[in-house]
Amino acid sequence: MQELAIFGGQPTVTAGMIKSWPPISQEDRDAVMAVFDSNIFHGTGAPNAVALQQEFADFIGVKYCLVTNSGTSALHMAVASLGIGPGDEVIVPAFTYWSTAAAVLHHNAIPIFVDIEDDAFCIDVNKIEAAITPKTKAILPVHIHGMPAAMDKVMALAKKHNLLVIGDACQAHGAAVNGQKVGTFEDTCGFSTNRSKNLSSGEGGFFVTNNEDAYRIAAKLREFGEVVVHGQTREYNAFGLGWMYRQHEFINAFCRSQLKHLPENNARRKEFAQYLTAELANIPGFKGPYTPPGREPVFFSYIVRFCPQELGIDATMAEYKAATQKILAAENIRLGQWQTRPVPGQSVFQMMEGYGKGCPWTCAHYGRKIRYDENDYPVTLKFIASHAYLAAVYPPNTMDLMKKYIEGFKKVASQPDKIRKVIADARKA
Repeated sequence: MQELAIFGGQPTVTAGMIKSWPPISQEDRDAVMAVFDSNIFHGTGAPNAVALQQEFADFIGVKYCLVTNSGTSALHMAVASLGIGPGDEVIVPAFTYWSTAAAVLHHNAIPIFVDIEDDAFCIDVNKIEAAITPKTKAILPVHIHGMPAAMDKVMALAKKHNLLVIGDACQAHGAAVNGQKVGTFEDTCGFSTNRSKNLSSGEGGFFVTNNEDAYRIAAKLREFGEVVVHGQTREYNAFGLGWMYRQHEFINAFCRSQLKHLPENNARRKEFAQYLTAELANIPGFKGPYTPPGREPVFFSYIVRFCPQELGIDATMAEYKAATQKILAAENIRLGQWQTRPVPGQSVFQMMEGYGKGCPWTCAHYGRKIRYDENDYPVTLKFIASHAYLAAVYPPNTMDLMKKYIEGFKKVASQPDKIRKVIADARKA
């Protein structure tokens, strides 16, 4: 039996074996440098902006696309372009990155949270109906970690209650349900191209829709509330409240180059994830993610579930998780976590200060008193407590690294007494 690295053995994964995301080619560099030669650096009518919008619209399968300077701005546009505003409620999953709910607050509407599924980690459609009130205007499912939500059920429920649907696909470029890509089900949808995302450009995003009215409103919101017609003299007249959500040409050019490789990069992520999940199924103490039938994830994050009971370890989930993460880190196998509490448990929702003086909750257009308690979302709490995300499950890393990961998990799982020792040492500290 190999000694664990934490006790002086050799690490399973050698230093320098792990490569960073995204893969960057000479083609990417040439695309960015060509912007200097064009001398066109910004503008919604700039050539790379216009081309990127069409290329991403074609990839997703929607009529309209607007490139933005972030996924959060795209989500704000997705909310605002549908006429959602003061006094309106939008149903949001309790497990997401908080900018999902921020996009609702940014337009003076109220996030109403719903717990997630027991087996996957998207919004639990069976719990949405109980959260609907006369003030509900939309459902905002999140395709979190690259796992698409149950969109067929979401759309059926929205139709039943005459609600709009806004998508948060910031982590799900190319994910699909029964062959249909996310971003095409919803009335409006936002994507991010932050460096970490499946489609990476450093920072940026997309607003997409099949609704022409929403598209035209979003275009005004993106550019100061103005109507800017390319090729015509700019009027400099704001027709309503708007923001500066444009993207610049260096990012657009980089994103266009990266988009060419998105299908193959997603395919590699799926290949890695399928291998890891199949192997972890036979290793006690750890499990990979569950994919519900009909859903086609793109594995923005690879989820690992901690299962101390399978090793007969008498410890809390927190103790087991901390110990095995520490042991695996010594093997150069890193598991991290970006969300440590349900969004309604974060300070912004506990203090409910909003814009100041309690707005938008104290807005005269609202008139309801609500409270946010993270304990109302037990499945989200359990998921956060029992899961973490395995690093570098993406190209340019290779299957050799995935095999080393599995070797490391087997090495750790085969020595439960050593796990118990790390737990015991932590208790004494």
